[in-house]
Order: sequence, then C-alpha cells, then structure tokens
Amino acid sequence: MEKTYHPKALEQHWYQIWEAEGYFKPKNKQNARPYCIMIPPPNVTGNLHMGHAFQDTLMDVLIRYHRMQGDHTLWQVGTDHAGIATQMVVERQLAAEHTTRQALGREAFVERVWQWKAQSGGRITEQLRRMGASVDWAREKFTMDESLSKAVTQVFVQLYDEGLIYRGKRLVNWDPKLHTAISDLEVLSEEEQGHLWHFRYPLSGDDPKEYLLVATTRPETMLGDTAVAVHPQDMRYQHLIGKTLKLPLTDREIPIIADEYVDPEFGTGCVKITPAHDFNDFAVGQRHNLEMINVFDINASLNEHVPAAYRGMDRFKARDKIVEDLKALGLLEKIEPHTLKVPRGDRSGVVIEPYLTEQWFVKAGPLAKPAIEAVESGEIEFVPKNWENTYFSWMRDIQDWCISRQLWWGHRIPAWYDEAGQVYVGESEQAVRQKYQLSAQVVLYQDEDVLDTWFSSALWTFSTLGWPKQTPELAAFHPTSVLVTGFDIIFFWVARMIMMSLKLLKQAPFKTVYVHGLVRDAEGQKMSKSKGNVLDPLDIIDGITLEELITKRTQGMMQPHLASAIEKQTREHFPEGIAEYGTDALRFTFLSLASTGRDIKFDISRLQGYRNFCNKIWNAIRFVLMNVENADCTVAPKDQDYNGIDLWIETQFQKTVLSVRESLDHYRFDHAAQALYEFIWSEYCDWYLELAKVVLYSHVLEQRKKYATQYKLLNLAERILRLAHPMMPYITESLWQLVSNKLQAKHVDSKVNTIMLTHYPEYQLDQMFEAEFEDTYWLKQVTVAVRTIRAEMNLPPSKKLPILLRAGTDQDRARVAKLSVYWQALAKLSEISWWDKEDPLPPAATVFVAELEVAIPMSGVIDKVQELQRLQKELVKVEQDYTRCKAKLENSHFKMKAPPAVVQKEQDKLVKLDRSRVQLLSQIEKIEAL
Repeated sequence: MEKTYHPKALEQHWYQIWEAEGYFKPKNKQNARPYCIMIPPPNVTGNLHMGHAFQDTLMDVLIRYHRMQGDHTLWQVGTDHAGIATQMVVERQLAAEHTTRQALGREAFVERVWQWKAQSGGRITEQLRRMGASVDWAREKFTMDESLSKAVTQVFVQLYDEGLIYRGKRLVNWDPKLHTAISDLEVLSEEEQGHLWHFRYPLSGDDPKEYLLVATTRPETMLGDTAVAVHPQDMRYQHLIGKTLKLPLTDREIPIIADEYVDPEFGTGCVKITPAHDFNDFAVGQRHNLEMINVFDINASLNEHVPAAYRGMDRFKARDKIVEDLKALGLLEKIEPHTLKVPRGDRSGVVIEPYLTEQWFVKAGPLAKPAIEAVESGEIEFVPKNWENTYFSWMRDIQDWCISRQLWWGHRIPAWYDEAGQVYVGESEQAVRQKYQLSAQVVLYQDEDVLDTWFSSALWTFSTLGWPKQTPELAAFHPTSVLVTGFDIIFFWVARMIMMSLKLLKQAPFKTVYVHGLVRDAEGQKMSKSKGNVLDPLDIIDGITLEELITKRTQGMMQPHLASAIEKQTREHFPEGIAEYGTDALRFTFLSLASTGRDIKFDISRLQGYRNFCNKIWNAIRFVLMNVENADCTVAPKDQDYNGIDLWIETQFQKTVLSVRESLDHYRFDHAAQALYEFIWSEYCDWYLELAKVVLYSHVLEQRKKYATQYKLLNLAERILRLAHPMMPYITESLWQLVSNKLQAKHVDSKVNTIMLTHYPEYQLDQMFEAEFEDTYWLKQVTVAVRTIRAEMNLPPSKKLPILLRAGTDQDRARVAKLSVYWQALAKLSEISWWDKEDPLPPAATVFVAELEVAIPMSGVIDKVQELQRLQKELVKVEQDYTRCKAKLENSHFKMKAPPAVVQKEQDKLVKLDRSRVQLLSQIEKIEAL
C-alpha cells in the first residue's frame, strides 16, 4: 500500500474497471425494487461546469446508495442536441472557412453538424466519467437518435390531431441576429442605463395645445402604436376615454382606451399601446380588439408598415431619427435618465424583440390542469416543499408554448403545405398523403422550422426507455424515482415533463422532484466568464498553474477590456494556482454544502479540509492493515472477548449508520456528509485508533483480547468504507479491495469484486452497547479535561503529568479503576491519585467533569513567573492587533471603499482577537491564583 494518497492514478484506474465490467448496469434481482434517475441531458456542445458537477454528485450518491441496497437501479444518461448552441458552433466553423450554411444548403449543413457531433460532441460525457458518475453508458441516448426522433414526431402528430398544437400569430422572443424565436430561458435580462422619452400625442381636433403626455423607453416602436391607455378610475382622463389621438409622424388616429393594466401613479398615467412589440400590450390589444401592426422585419429594421422616411433603418438609428423629428415638431417634452432591464439573447448578445410572427404553439391550459392536480394530490412531491408554490403560480397562469424555431438543426416540424398554403400534419410525406387522401399531383413542401429543444426534452423520462414501444425498461422504471434539478428550469423542463407524461402515459414522470440551489462563488455571486470567477471542476480535480488559469479565464473573452481586471483578481485569489484535490474531495465538498434548496457559496479553501479528510482515511486504513498484518482475521471473536472500547466504537458506528441513512433518505446530503466526517475523523481516527494502540501494544492483555480489537479494526474499516462509498467512490474502492482481501469474513460476499455491489450497512439495534458507550464517553471527557489544562497552561503534550482526583461518584471511581490504562496513555499521565474531598488541594489547575474534580498540581510542572511573563507579552501583542483592527472597522472610508468580503474578514478577525484576549486574561488570572 502506498504511503500517501494520490487520487489521479487511482481514479482513472478504477473508473475504467467499473465501466468495462458493466457494474453500472441495472441488476434485476428477484423482488428488487426499481430505482431510476434520469440525468438532465446536458448540451452536446457543453463542458462540465460547477453546476453539472454538483448536480451529478447528488445523483450519483443516490444511485450508488440504492444500488448497494440491492435495488434494480438505472441512472439513464444522454445528451441534448441543443439546437441553437450546436448550430452556432458549426456556423462559426463555416465562417472560418469563409462560407455559410446558406451556401452549403440545408441537407449538407445538417450532415456537417452530424459530423461535428461524431468528432467533437459528447466531450461532456467524458468529463462526467471524471466525476465518477455511475451511469449506464450502454444505454446512452441523444435527443436526435432515431428512436427518440420518432417519439417526438408521434407526439406532435397526436397533439395536433387532438387540437392541442396549432399554428398561429402571436408574440415571441425574437433574436434579430439568429433569426429565430427563442425561449424565455435563453433571454438574459440585466439592468442597463437608458432613457425615458416623454412625447406629446395631440388629441384629434384643431387645437395643438390639447395633447396627452406619454413616456416610453423605446421610441422606435411608437410607429406601431394602436392606442393610448389610461386607468378607468383615473379622474384626470375619464372625459377622454373613447376619443382619439393623432399618432405623430403618421397619418393615423388611435383611440384612448381604459384598462386596469395601467398604473395611474407611474409617470403621467398614460401608456402607449404597441400590441405587436410588447407582451403586456399584446394582452391589452387582445382585450380591446386593437389592430396589431408589426413595424420590424426579421433583422429588427423598420419595414413597409412605417412611413417611407424610416423604412429599412436599423431600429436604434430609427430611434435617434424619430426623437429628432419629434423634437423638430415640438412634441418632445423631456428626456430623463432611466435604469431599465434590457433583454438580450444568451447566445447572440443582441437585444431581443417581442415580435409578432406565425409560429407553432402547444395549447398549455388543458395539459396544465392534470399537472397541477398531480402535485396537489401528492402523486408528485417537491423537496423542499416550498417550490410547489413556485410551480403552482406559473402553472395556474400558464401561457401557450411557442415550440417552433427558425433553425436547421433539430427535429423538423412534421407539417407539409400545398401551393395554396393549406397545412397537413403527419409522420412523413407519405403518411400525410394517405391521411388526407392527397394525389401525387399535389405538390407538398415541408415546414422549414424545427421544434424547440424543450419539446423533445419534455419526453425524456419515457422516450429514453423505448416509448412508444411498451418495453420491459419502460414497464420497470417508469414513473422514475426522483428528478434532481435546479430551480431555474422548473418551468421550462420539469412542468413540461409532467404535462407530457400525464397526457401520453397517464403516469407522472417521477415521484419526487429534488430542487437544489445554484453554485455561486465564495462571495455569493453568480459564476460567469465576464466576472472572471468561473471554476472548472476538472481544474480542481487535476490542479492548474496560475498562468494556465489566467489564460483560461481571459482567452476569447467577448469583453477584452475586462481581461486585466480578471487577471488581477485571479492572481489575488489563486497566487499559486489551484492544487490537485481529486474527485472525492470535490464531491465531499459539494455534499457538505448541499443544504436543502439553498444556493451554494463555493469557497475553494473548504477543499483543503476535505482533501485532508481523504488523507486521514487513507492513513487510518494503512494503520489498520499494518496492525493486522500477522493476524488471521477470517473468524469473528467471541462476544466476551471484545474490549469495552470495541463495543463503544460499534455503538458509535451504528448511530452513524442510522444518521447517514436517514439523511440520504430525506435528501439531506449535508447532514449525511457531516455525520460521516465526524465519525471517521473524530471517533474512529482520533479516539478509537488511539485507544486500540493501548490494547495492541499492551504487555499484559491476553492474545484473544488483542485479536478482538484487531478484528474490530479491520471489520469496522470495511463497513466504514461501504458507508462512505456513495459519497467518495474512488478512495473507498481502492481501500476496500485491500481490506476485503484481508478480511474475507462471512458478511463480505467473496463473489463480489467491487465495493459498489456490496450491501450498504444497516442499523443493527443488537449492536448497541450503551454501558460501554457511556464508559468511553466518560473517558473522553476526562482526557479532554487534562488536554484543556495542558493547552491553557502551555504544557508540552509529551510531558507526563500527575493527576489528583477529588469528589466524584462511586461510578467515577469504578471507571477510573477500569479505564485508567487508557486514560494514562491518552492523557500522558504519570500517576492518578485520589484526594480526600475534605482536604484542600495543593496549588493546581483544576477542571470539573460533572461532580469529579480533576487537578494537575503545578509544583514542578510550570515556572509561574516565566509563564506569566510569556502570557503578558502575548496579551500585549493581541491587544495591539485588536486596537488596530477595531480602528480600521470604525473608519467610515474603509467600510465604504472595501469590498463586503474584505470588511467581513476584518470583522471575523476582530471577534477572534477579542476571544484571544479573554482567554489570555483568564489564563493569567488562573496562574496568579496558584
């Protein structure tokens, strides 16, 4: 066994074995419960980011936990074709070759995308392997696979035939650069500085002094206004409702209407209504049957529906000209600075336009009703439960879903048109001709659009299991067990999966939705390339130099001017780059931070602690194996041979098993990680291994008592590794191979060659030994008492000390007699003496453990004068540091200019310094009293 833990070599070695041996595949044992998780399919173009790594860790823990319980376990893996993202990747390649998709033609372009997918796509699945994801790779799916594509087509045709899919003219999010509708999730709205323009709209008639004042952030859309709205209860304008206005720069008149959408307190209380270019205005237009005038073309340039002077102009150039012309006409009242949220495409970066266009829609209302009822009835449960309210609020106000995209890569819409524009929907052109009895003479052409990626993703839980065929996998694993997902796609994916599954299978897609938070940086900010705070999980696993990290964060930035600031920030935060931490340390860090439903503040400093935890486990098992090397650990000792400490650690282990299992069953990954960490580090390593040394190195104990401790050391090590395996798969597999080979006891299945197929530890009530547990708890207390005095008095750990005991109970006396050999070894005691409680103690440092007084006489132990001088000197330094720190925090300039994280750091420092002052004063007082 290697002296030190080197994760990289072990991880690659074991994953290759796991995958090659097919350990991740479902094992359909008789009467096994099915347990299935569907991975949220990452984009085929994507790279593993911290959100993926976190989410995949949670899913893998659940899968390994249930696999070890003997469940019929499937973790279904796959990737999404990612329409826009993938098309953009290939279009950029074509641009580098000085050509375009239009020059290539649709068929050749789609073939080119498939070629890219075969060569470069799926990199993220290789990265998934690095995280230890135990998915069934033999069942890997892609949303454009033939079987999944057939399912998509069948669903579209079925919903169309039932009147749940229709083609209509409605507002969509339009990307003028990519020339396609996009989903709300692909729109990033951030605050930007803009303006609020106040214009005069003259009332119809001859008096130019009569006008309404309207304010807008988008003057370029005013040419599409078809009304001005006021609140029906606004007394200022009631006399004008029903009258008309002259729309400036046009020859049109528009009505003044009353609608409760208007906030009479905002601005002048008059709102221009442009139904074709604003989602709220569209709803107002529908209520009042207003004309909808689209003033933009697909490039967001002004079209033929505006006066000739503005036609063909870019929207922002048109804005400037419109403002200039209105000013010349005396209709510009004022311009104010204004902060507003500007919607931009997450791929293109351009401002998104609400755009009135012909698209395909799913009628969502009829699908939403049973989806709401499924959650209300408890058929589907959200964890944490409060996310059900978010789900309900959206579902009860659901809008029809735009499912068409003006792209070439994706599932092409199965609709055909004749020369008159009549639409025919079917699974193929041949099927359409048969369905609608069309002769060969009727010329048909297929719809150019493809389906929204979320449409195929909505079928993910059942299309991946073979639907519409009634496969054994579909029967076994649907409904799936749990969906692990972020809250940001509850609407876009979770709700749509529920609607589609209930509609098509009459089943919920899953029983539980576990909603986790987002992974943010240490200050709680969202990770983004522009902020320069993105962490790559593989850099944490493998390590990366400072210069490599800077290059990675600044190369190819859309905003090159930020590069220098990002470089400076990176040098401050990672002066030595990022060390190699390994996968298990990263996974355990994620788990320890996974509080239910809360966002994660990922501080890389936490990793060091959990990397040390891996080392601690490695060294502990190495110690165990060294100390059982010459023992035949194949036969369990007799019950009476076990020492009290062996029964204590068994009891402690059973309590830990119960805690870990309950935590995992309730998705409290943080509690499970904490319970495991505290048991292994504190109880097993810090206490049991030290207590075991007393037994193993004893010259007076019988061999059978030594063997019992040897057996317990090894037996418990094997069970600890099984308990930890779902959370830390690599190190546990590596060590289990060594331990199980040595142990070969009845409870270790000799036919099993991997820890992941062994049984997960179960709580055993008959292995709870409360008397021994209480005894050892007392031993720990009195040992800590002595160590506390050592620390306070600055006594070296190696110096053997005499102990005086006074008062206490009969049970204390019995325990001293029974456990003194352990106490003397752990606390480094030269002797233990009882002192009559009526007699005064000599000068001594004392501490109470319940009624028992534990005292260390100071005579010959410390030099009182010398120790007081040392403490006074330390106190002076601490008080100086305290004064400086306090002055800095009282400086308003510092508080105003310094980043919040820096201020917090100083505040924490002040608290620690104050605590040190109190402790030093207390120590000085105690020594002066001796």
